[in-house]
Amino acid sequence: MANYTAVPSKTFEREFEKLSKTDQDKVWEKITLLEEDPFYPSLRSKKIKGTPDHFESSVNMDIRLIWRYEGDKIIVMIDVGHHDILKKY
Repeated sequence: MANYTAVPSKTFEREFEKLSKTDQDKVWEKITLLEEDPFYPSLRSKKIKGTPDHFESSVNMDIRLIWRYEGDKIIVMIDVGHHDILKKY
């Protein structure tokens, strides 16, 4: 059972649609892990330096999820994309 609920932002939804079907499937697998434990080892989650509350997690060696906590049980999926999306944050 999930400990958190992941909620997509409009930006996340827009960027998610740009990914290949294969990458989209991998993203959903990682979101499931994120809902269970945001710091599950394979996610390699860490706080993004220079931001007040943003975190990044790895989907694979190229795709990153950007997220933040909202309250006790919600994770807002802010953005998703290739590794260079980190430059935006």
